[in-house]
Amino acid sequence: MKKQILAFTVGLLSIATFAQKDELKAAEKAIKKGDFKEAKAAIAGLEATEDSMDEKYKAKYFFLKGSAYGKSDVKKAADAYNKLISFEKETGKQKYTNTAQPKLTKLVQNVLKKAIDLYNNKDYKKATNNFYLTYQLSPKDTAFLYNAAMSSFAAKGYDTSLKYYKELQAINYTGIATQYLAENKETGVTENLGSKENRDAMVKFGQYINPTEKITESKKADIIKNIGYIYVTQGKPELAIDALEEARKSNPKDINLLLNQAQMYIKLDKMDKFGELMEEAVKMDPTNPTLFFNLGIVNSGQNKTEEAIGYYKKAVELKPDYGDAYLNLAIAILSRDKVIVDEMNENLSNEKKYNALQKQQKAIYRDALPYLEKADSLNRSEDTLRTLLNIYDNLEMASKADALRPIYKEMRGN
Repeated sequence: MKKQILAFTVGLLSIATFAQKDELKAAEKAIKKGDFKEAKAAIAGLEATEDSMDEKYKAKYFFLKGSAYGKSDVKKAADAYNKLISFEKETGKQKYTNTAQPKLTKLVQNVLKKAIDLYNNKDYKKATNNFYLTYQLSPKDTAFLYNAAMSSFAAKGYDTSLKYYKELQAINYTGIATQYLAENKETGVTENLGSKENRDAMVKFGQYINPTEKITESKKADIIKNIGYIYVTQGKPELAIDALEEARKSNPKDINLLLNQAQMYIKLDKMDKFGELMEEAVKMDPTNPTLFFNLGIVNSGQNKTEEAIGYYKKAVELKPDYGDAYLNLAIAILSRDKVIVDEMNENLSNEKKYNALQKQQKAIYRDALPYLEKADSLNRSEDTLRTLLNIYDNLEMASKADALRPIYKEMRGN
């Protein structure tokens, strides 16, 4: 009895194997005829037996499945090609890989091109779907997941964006990677072809030329910054701060993370915390004029005029063409006259006191004037012109005021 059961079982296996062989022949024949509907029907009959399929037919099955679905179901086709390449790599018999690899690359590139075009046309929602599909087609290329997160962020699809950013964190994505680039022979545009294998295959098949490589910068700070922003928009500022503080624990010397945390405090209107981080940033990067400029803004906002002036002067010392810093420096100096004006109003009947105060006021104007003139020369605006005219009039610099007045009127459209 046992022998009969064994024989019967073997018989069943043989029938199944023959059935697989016949279905594969039918699929192959249909593909050659271009009848992909029939090919998919034949492949569908084999999908249930995919895991138990005879080893000698598996590679062919995956190849035909990829060919059958082609562009009609890109994800299914790419999944089949990926399984084929992985299977033949395991077995050491690469019968179909060389044919399948460029087909897979083309599928990935078609979806990627669509994603890029959609993103460039600012259709961020559809771009997100296509970037994520590209990642699913080529899971090794984690940069496509980053692109999906970034596109969703741009589309204000914050829940989806957060999900993808969290996925990036889970796989410890940094963005530091080698990009395998090559020039598209048809368009002349240099493109990132994902992996070295894909790039080399496309060059080999003559579609691309001039292969090069490029190391990308870390995206960790941007990921944390965007996660923080999403939490703020979701009304979860504490989670935003926690995310940034946690990131800084592992990267305490990363100034970008520090600056992102500082920006988060601006959004939360915690300028004292922003100022503390700016002080820390200056110690980390003492030659960065923007840091000193930001410290000037913080101190101005806290009515610490003299400290603000010192920071603005340091900013223009480090960057002599820093127009905004010159303007803010002039404004900070001019703010000194508020106390004097109040005192002048209290001494309208005391001519001697009034004249002495007016003299101090003009000294402030003369002190601010060169910085304001420099700001105007670098970035002229109605504000710089109006303030200059006011100072020239107060200092009785008639010739300069007369030269500037028509320019101001023209800018105002008078």
